[in-house]
Amino acid sequence: MRHSNSGKKLGRTPSHRKALFRNLAKALLTHGKIRTTEIKAKELRRVVEPLITLALRNDLHARRQAYSVLGSHQLVKRLFDEIGPAFVGVPGGYTRVVKLGQPRRGDCAPLAIIEFTRTVAASEAAAAPAEAE
Repeated sequence: MRHSNSGKKLGRTPSHRKALFRNLAKALLTHGKIRTTEIKAKELRRVVEPLITLALRNDLHARRQAYSVLGSHQLVKRLFDEIGPAFVGVPGGYTRVVKLGQPRRGDCAPLAIIEFTRTVAASEAAAAPAEAE
């Protein structure tokens, strides 16, 4: 029986799933929006939205909890200094999943874009490689 077992397994082991969502969360916080499969995008909300709620608390314990998920001091700083203040006064729903019309070529997986509902300034780390090209 599947009582109280929420979340999709995505055909991965628990450690692989945890690493996948950590990496997707890092990419979303860095770039502001990412393209992935629809199911991964919907499950990613369960990781990212609590992180933004932590950023709204903005205390030392919240920073340490965010670091335990992200593992990067630069991303934690960006989360608390840039992304969090953009959502002050918003009671939830920090991300938006937009379904794309074309499925992924090869396996026909439905694709989606996950992005923040409020505009967050692009980080210098994400902008630097774009300028170098």
